[in-house]
Amino acid sequence: MDEMTKPLFAHLCVIGLGLIGASLVQAVHNANQRRSTPLVGKITAMDTNAVSIKDAINAGVIADGSTEIIKAVQGADIVVIAVPVKAMASVMSALKAAMDAGVLAKDCLISDVGSTKESVAMLADEIFGAHHHFIGGHPIAGAENSGFHARNGELFVQHKLILCPTDSTDLAQLAKLRQLWQGVGADVIEMDAKRHDEILAYTSHLPHLLAFSLTHQLASHDDNLDIFRYAAGGFRDFSRIAASHPVMWHDIFIANKSALLNSLDEFQQHLNEFKEIIETQNSQKLLDWLATSRHARRHFGHMLAKKSTHKPNSIITTDAIKDTIMSQSYHIRPQNHITGTITVPGDKSISHRSIMFGSLADGVTHVSGFLQGEDALATLQAFADMGVKIERDGDKVTIHGVGIDGLQAPKEPLYMGNSGTSMRLLAGILSAQQFDSVMTGDVSLSKRPMERVAKPLREMGAVIQSTGEKGTAPLSITGSQSLTAIDYTLPVASAQIKSCLILASLWANGTTTIREPEVSRDHTERMLNAFGYPVHTDGNVITVTGGGRLTATDIIVPADISSAAFFMVLGAIGGGDGLTIQKVGMNPTRTGVIDILKLMGADITVTNETIVGGEPIADITVKPSDLKGIDIPEHLVPLAIDEFPVLFVAASCATGTTKLTGAKELRVKESDRIAVMADGLATLGVESTVLDDGIIIVGRGVAGERNAIFGGGVIESHHDHRIAMSFAVASARASDEIIIQGTETVNTSFPSFAELANSVGLSIDVK
Repeated sequence: MDEMTKPLFAHLCVIGLGLIGASLVQAVHNANQRRSTPLVGKITAMDTNAVSIKDAINAGVIADGSTEIIKAVQGADIVVIAVPVKAMASVMSALKAAMDAGVLAKDCLISDVGSTKESVAMLADEIFGAHHHFIGGHPIAGAENSGFHARNGELFVQHKLILCPTDSTDLAQLAKLRQLWQGVGADVIEMDAKRHDEILAYTSHLPHLLAFSLTHQLASHDDNLDIFRYAAGGFRDFSRIAASHPVMWHDIFIANKSALLNSLDEFQQHLNEFKEIIETQNSQKLLDWLATSRHARRHFGHMLAKKSTHKPNSIITTDAIKDTIMSQSYHIRPQNHITGTITVPGDKSISHRSIMFGSLADGVTHVSGFLQGEDALATLQAFADMGVKIERDGDKVTIHGVGIDGLQAPKEPLYMGNSGTSMRLLAGILSAQQFDSVMTGDVSLSKRPMERVAKPLREMGAVIQSTGEKGTAPLSITGSQSLTAIDYTLPVASAQIKSCLILASLWANGTTTIREPEVSRDHTERMLNAFGYPVHTDGNVITVTGGGRLTATDIIVPADISSAAFFMVLGAIGGGDGLTIQKVGMNPTRTGVIDILKLMGADITVTNETIVGGEPIADITVKPSDLKGIDIPEHLVPLAIDEFPVLFVAASCATGTTKLTGAKELRVKESDRIAVMADGLATLGVESTVLDDGIIIVGRGVAGERNAIFGGGVIESHHDHRIAMSFAVASARASDEIIIQGTETVNTSFPSFAELANSVGLSIDVK
């Protein structure tokens, strides 16, 4: 079979055609129908009910099935167990027997869908032995009805799917299992089995226990007829989950006994406190408790809301927005001859701000060179959702500004996709509006810290609720707050935090002062001044006085230096004649990547320098260079913060050691870029040492040679576009094929990356 049409798995067998198992085969069947590349080649099933098998075959969702495990699993390369926890031991024993008989390969991937994980993992160790191929899984999805005919092919779409790998889990199999669930629409996360059971004890098992308990109590009451007859909607909603299957929940309560009892003990203590508040008629404390609970529940509602990147009336109509349940990878063959003259897409930072400031301005703003990546489009869609008329023709955008006080309440949560810039800068704007708002994001953005902007905004008077201990999205922002100017020193040099506070300051009473430890990119300050709103800068100190207005102006977006950086490094480490990147933005707060590469010995020439729309631009030519390792000066770190992943690739190709410090900001980007890059470099054979605020990379370059630096291997991008593109650049000095998983996020900033890279000599096959 051709690689382009090869399915993720050749043969999936699902054991158990209850609600989850039947929904899974239906979902995989549906995915196969809509994909050009099948998710799974063949689907079979096992169920003790022969009628269910027959119905599944007749429905066309499985090719074959049996009431006997040994027959159903023959030849499968993945088996998903979808039976009650109590039946797990007998199923695993039968699978082990099938392996011993040679019917099932010993390296067949085995997973499950049960809601307890630690006991099942221990069972797998006991039955399959130490080096087994079992990975626990749990889809957070369900319904009241059960059985094959209750199946729902959309059951997993935008629902969490928890995988519980161990230290011995095969990473390639883990990646494939993740892709399978992503292929049927699930948002996949990973956690330790013990942690899973503790969390589920609170969020699922305890609520079910309480619902069963209260319903049992009321059913046993002498006047239960009247109780149920006059029960209102609240009782109906609370008791709904008591309609769940008793055998299944019997098994879950026993299997997760320890974690469930701990959560029940804590609940009883909390209930006793509540009881005491009512007994003593402590009115103020009761109101505080109820208000806190109400606010938390509203925020939980935002967290649980369905998210979508595409809406029926969306202004975003571009191929850059892909089906969110699809997954993409790069398969790259080594190619060393790099030559060409190119233009990269428009600057993302300037594209974001042109939409924001144009929307808040009085008059009509025309933007050319707008980046048509998903991140910038998320900002555009957010302001369209807040009542701003925006017209787009390719990279030309016309914004009919509504003025500083003209934004309207969005009808649903604002979806920021993968864009941290959108969420953090918008937090400053939304904190000053008269309406409540909510911002959500994709799986990757929902892991990134937002307290770094929420905390100083609260000092200004904003009311913001973030999520969890780490303070992540969704963000719930309460409107109609009066903001007051503050004097704030940034803990780290961050253009996003600085810009968020500058934007909030537009509405604040008084003059806000922001102090940076090091100078960071200044696009916000430059563009606000271009829109006629004075922002004063004196070294590392920025001051803004609230109460002014913005006046529309035209913006020309230069080529993005962060996107150009991948081709700068490619030109330096590759063979051939090198590369020229045209009309690149040369803002002095963004050129750290050029300074660092020059310190490493890169042959870089800057020509055709000019000023466009207040921003300097130039052509950059980079020729093959003998790079050397350096200690990167800390003052350059904020000026190249987004470019370090690809600079790590350059450091790997240098002679000697490169050391980076003072870069904690890298650990809270789309991924922990230091740790993720270190893992990827290790996979490709490059030695590094991770520091708290940086990394040490041992270069493998040889002066005067274009030697192979990297081996081949499979790289997990962790939904980080810059990680994916950086390892693509590494292929110019690789000895074997590099496969990069999860590359769909490249569309957030550089939709044409693979095509442009191939035009100058790389060999990227997008699958």
